[in-house]
Amino acid sequence: MDELTDQDLIRRTRRGDLPAFGVIVQRYQGSVFNVCYRFMSERQVAEDMTQDAFLRAHQRLDSYDDGRPFGPWIRRVAANLCINELNRNRQLVFSLNEQMDTPNDPIERGPEQAQVVREQRRRVQEAIIELPPHYRAVIELRHFQELSYKEIARTLSIPLSDVKSHLYRARQTLAERLAPNV
Repeated sequence: MDELTDQDLIRRTRRGDLPAFGVIVQRYQGSVFNVCYRFMSERQVAEDMTQDAFLRAHQRLDSYDDGRPFGPWIRRVAANLCINELNRNRQLVFSLNEQMDTPNDPIERGPEQAQVVREQRRRVQEAIIELPPHYRAVIELRHFQELSYKEIARTLSIPLSDVKSHLYRARQTLAERLAPNV
């Protein structure tokens, strides 16, 4: 079944073939977990949210458009689920540890340079964590999920002008917080 396309697996799943959906889960569990982890910051919570995202996707598979790639759709489901959970709890803890650690960095660094880079990444991460939730959400969706402005607006159910405004203000705030020390 591994050789089947996502669309083939989804068609089978819609007909009741649960092992087909299992293959989909195996293909996308890593990227969905990464989305959840960046939003939720705790491994166990991210694992639970990942499972919830796949359950929700399975329940709503009829709303998936076969003509579009499945990966962005399932990651959007996960992001929306996390945003809803965080809004319910009124706190957004955002971790970029995995995204910001780049072990395969092509530039050879000595220990001192590596320490400087780690410190800069830590500062950027802290600055992002301090952003208001709506700013963090657009930063995640734009810069880490690489969604278009239009897709972000649809994902967050906000006007396109708000997406642009939130991104501008988030970037401006980050630049102000990081400028003296970067």
